[in-house]
Amino acid sequence: MPAIFANHALLHDGWHADVRITLNGSKIGSIKADSTAEAGDTRVDTVLPALANLHSHSFQRAMAGMTEVRAAGRDSFWTWRSLMYQFMQKVTPEQYHAIAALVFMEMQEAGYASVGEFHYVHHQNGGARFEQISELSQRVFAAAAQTGIGLTHLPVLYSYGGAGRVDLSGGQMRFGNTVTQFADLLTEARSKAAEVLPDDTRVGIAPHSLRATCPEDLAEALPIAAGNPIHIHISEQPKEVEDIQGWLGARPVEWLLQNAPVDQNWCLIHATHMTDTETRDMARSGAVAGLCPITEANLGDGPFNGPAYLEEGGAFGVGSDSNVCISLTEELRMLEYSQRLRDISRNVMIPGEGSVGNVLYTGAAKGGATALGRDCGEIAEGKLADLVAIDRSDPALVALRDDQLLDGLCFAAKDRVVTDLWSAGRHRVQGGRHVARDAVIATYGDAIKSLLASL
Repeated sequence: MPAIFANHALLHDGWHADVRITLNGSKIGSIKADSTAEAGDTRVDTVLPALANLHSHSFQRAMAGMTEVRAAGRDSFWTWRSLMYQFMQKVTPEQYHAIAALVFMEMQEAGYASVGEFHYVHHQNGGARFEQISELSQRVFAAAAQTGIGLTHLPVLYSYGGAGRVDLSGGQMRFGNTVTQFADLLTEARSKAAEVLPDDTRVGIAPHSLRATCPEDLAEALPIAAGNPIHIHISEQPKEVEDIQGWLGARPVEWLLQNAPVDQNWCLIHATHMTDTETRDMARSGAVAGLCPITEANLGDGPFNGPAYLEEGGAFGVGSDSNVCISLTEELRMLEYSQRLRDISRNVMIPGEGSVGNVLYTGAAKGGATALGRDCGEIAEGKLADLVAIDRSDPALVALRDDQLLDGLCFAAKDRVVTDLWSAGRHRVQGGRHVARDAVIATYGDAIKSLLASL
């Protein structure tokens, strides 16, 4: 069996030296500390459990940097969304594959072993169906197969243009499905995924948001999840909170917790505008908070209510959402720094005392695994081999003890410290480079030229 020999490793029970980890297919076969390397072992410096990127809209990566010019009036999430719709209308299936492959490769090079792809572009421009309703999901599958990333695919149910069953319009026509159409899409997507992707793949569901569905459709759609993850955008913008409260008589998180069977199979994305009661009730539900601090800052969403959530033992993970900047280290530090800026304090995302970096990294590892339905999040025998190796001789880390290393990774290091990455045992990043990097970048370059020419 292939094996990894690490000078240091963060195992499920803490730090150990001279660790030999054997791989049994997609899983960790055995772990032996205070060991010696054997011929053929992959030698690395320090091994950590790799994180899951729990929320991504891959196609938005291609428009990074195109929406940072202020227009007349006040820019907001809603003006950004209008520009995103215009851009998205032109993306072809071939371009979608190329963009997703670049995104997945960049995630792996940044230290993410898996991704939750919150996929809501289903149809042709104007809403016409492809011959196969899961055509664009299949393009995501092709990108995942090319890069080897662990995929939890989350086809989106998007039926309405706004709270109160507003009709779809404009760019939203590429998203729209009834529950019946969505069920057909999901059946086809699950069949196609099983044909081309490894067995660590999951296909869950994603009701887009309370404003893009309705209570009756949500109740009808939930059984289709069939035990797989359920993700939903919740409480991202003040206007959204106001609209849902005016329509359903309760704030989004409040309404969802009272009217849906929210538990550990759920991931509530953003949750940036909650009362203290909502925050604590959400933490107690077992749901994972899907936090996307870089995108939330970029869109002006606002910060998560971290301290109260952690006091109640709430689970969380991180995602790159719009993919304007794919960086695991930046995502974690932005999460903590957003709390510091709001509270005018330091070392906020921790219940009690100790290492903030440890809480951020290990919390996101376990929460992300739960959100994607992956049996990973720690290095232990029988777990999926989602592993990342970092070089602690890097100047940002070289002076740090084991108990300081995660603080250094979260607050001082760049993603360049990542040397190797395994997604369910697939060794896709080696020597700091993805093994398919050249081909992925070349295809993306051709795709983006044709896309820009069509705008």
